[in-house]
Amino acid sequence: MSVLVPLFREREIAARLVTRLDRIDYPRELLEICLVVEADDDVTRAALDAVDLSPHMRPIVVPEGTLKTKPRALNYALDFCRGTLIGIYDAEDAPAPDQITRIVERFHSRGPELACVQAVLDFYNSRSNWIARCFAVEYAAWFRVILPGVARLGLVTPLGGTSLFFRRTVLEELGGWDAHNVTEDADLGIRLARHGYRTEFIGSVTAEEANCRIWPWVKQRSRWLKGYMVTWLVHMRRPVRLFRQLGAWRFLGVQLLFLGTISQFLLAPLLWLFWLVPFGYAHPFAPALGPAELVPLVSVFLTSEAISLAVGLYAVRGPEHRHLAPWVLTMQFYFPLATLAAYRGLWELVTCPFYWDKTEHGLYDGAAEEAPAVSQSDDTGSPREDTAPADSARVVPVPSRAAL
Repeated sequence: MSVLVPLFREREIAARLVTRLDRIDYPRELLEICLVVEADDDVTRAALDAVDLSPHMRPIVVPEGTLKTKPRALNYALDFCRGTLIGIYDAEDAPAPDQITRIVERFHSRGPELACVQAVLDFYNSRSNWIARCFAVEYAAWFRVILPGVARLGLVTPLGGTSLFFRRTVLEELGGWDAHNVTEDADLGIRLARHGYRTEFIGSVTAEEANCRIWPWVKQRSRWLKGYMVTWLVHMRRPVRLFRQLGAWRFLGVQLLFLGTISQFLLAPLLWLFWLVPFGYAHPFAPALGPAELVPLVSVFLTSEAISLAVGLYAVRGPEHRHLAPWVLTMQFYFPLATLAAYRGLWELVTCPFYWDKTEHGLYDGAAEEAPAVSQSDDTGSPREDTAPADSARVVPVPSRAAL
């Protein structure tokens, strides 16, 4: 097993990262951890030089280039890996100690069509402030409710950017990651599905640091949404071919997950105006739509809001997240930040589509050492069942130019 950990300007967290990764309970002779740093990143290189690395850890220096993105660094480092399985962690990650053991067992128990295993992501600083709490509610809903549901429906499932594990042969077959895509995880997920490979989810948890300052949060979400836009545009260059490779059901799922995610934030201001109607105010579109059309639209809008509330409450029902339940009611004030991020991402798509807006780590990770999220149980306190059966989940990202 080779684990790639791309780092960039990580002065605050590099030493803590090494300590957390050293807690992984897996035979050292079968594990290598590659700390991937840019050649001109003197900050991170100095931080790593100050740490005593275990024998199974080593830095890999990525040469300078005009493009500086996480997927480019991963592509370069892949050639230096010795393992047949490739894992990805981020700088702020605190994985469960037995996570890699469970991942390896999953790959060995499934057939060669299983190309990717995704672990659950959670936050160890969910009590830092209001944004952190809302972010934790969003992640709980996404990784514990929505993604397992999408997988059981047999749809293409988007990947997270970390705690991902791949068969190396599949990565090499697909040409690795798209170095120009700022959500390389989403892109690779779709390419895996298009080539007939399967992705499964496992209940092991990796704790992360929630980005809980308003403007850095907006910038991070802008990058994610811009990447979704790029991913959808790249894969839809040849929609007939995409339809043939995925089939009607999963093709529709791609449109709902990617185009639906993008449009829901870009069109959100029009939907917010429906909140005027219950208070006796007319929606600006009322004269054009008429009562016969407006009433069903209002009903659909209110129903969707109720479903979102119910999903959030269900996701945080267990002991590890129960403290977040009151904050689910405030998500109506949280998601407008994503609308701002969507318009910023759209602007960047036009002006600087390959720009990678760096997220700063190590500011709110003091609770990581005691984080309950690294346990192997679900929110009921009982051993968590893996979320996807062998024949269900398939991945959803964008094909690289070479792959298509």
